[in-house]
Amino acid sequence: MSAAAPAKAGMFDCRDSFAATIESLAATDPRIVTVVSDSVGSSKLAGFKQKWPERMVNVGIAEQTVVAVGAGLANGGKVPFVSAAACFLSARALEQIKADIAYSNVNVKLIGQSSGVAYGELGPTHHSIEDMAWLRLFNNLTLIVPADPWQTEQAIRAAAAMDGPVFVRVSRMPVPALERSHASFEIGQAETLIEGDDIAIIANGTMVHRAVAAAKILAGEGIRARVVNMATVNPLDESAILAAAETGAIVTVEEHSVRGGLGGAIAEIVTANTPVPMRIMGFPGFVPTGSAEWLMEHFGLTETGIAEAARQTIARKR
Repeated sequence: MSAAAPAKAGMFDCRDSFAATIESLAATDPRIVTVVSDSVGSSKLAGFKQKWPERMVNVGIAEQTVVAVGAGLANGGKVPFVSAAACFLSARALEQIKADIAYSNVNVKLIGQSSGVAYGELGPTHHSIEDMAWLRLFNNLTLIVPADPWQTEQAIRAAAAMDGPVFVRVSRMPVPALERSHASFEIGQAETLIEGDDIAIIANGTMVHRAVAAAKILAGEGIRARVVNMATVNPLDESAILAAAETGAIVTVEEHSVRGGLGGAIAEIVTANTPVPMRIMGFPGFVPTGSAEWLMEHFGLTETGIAEAARQTIARKR
């Protein structure tokens, strides 16, 4: 797998936040162990391995096994963090996630690393743009897609604290630290970053900072766009979604297929309660090989693309 490009100034790789947080937690909780599938480097767990080699299990390139081992460790009283490339963890091991983790309701923390199209040039085999659609079908599997380093830390800490299965989607694509007036994270609670009543832009993960930038473009045109960071995909913050619908229009943005992910989940709630014009932004299906940044631009997942989608959706308001 190709090495990640160095982050530009003011941009951060959320895997660094994951690694630092898991080491901090493990220092005070001996139950925490890590399970990897030849993914020590890509998970940035070299420091963990050096400190606690006896608390890491490397099963090799065998994602079904990595999940099964995690389930066994949880049944033995450990708190396993199973960390592997998101594309392989969610696809190759889907049956094990279903039967060993979700159906059995065990206390395993699944960490899908380098999610979305972060692997870029390695192509569709390494893109993870279906994972949320598959995984949100398991009603008791908490799904978190953090947007920046701070929220990644909070998500990992919250996952460790709760008793039950969790999947955290961690990207390697550099993102900025978001500006917050009141920093607070709670599973199942959305975060409003910008207030607005003309339209709501709901995003998560790497798309949140782009949504913020789009809202600033729209503000220059006199359009007040609300920006909601919906980091938790399951359980969803239904009250925040219904409040967003009160603006009369919603655009959702995700580094995922437009089928069955965050946008689909939000549409289920909106159409059943207060139908309003919606636009679901993401990838239309399998996407071509190219850099992650090129793919974002090609499919309009940029600040200008989001702003234009918002204008078009506002024009559909009754």
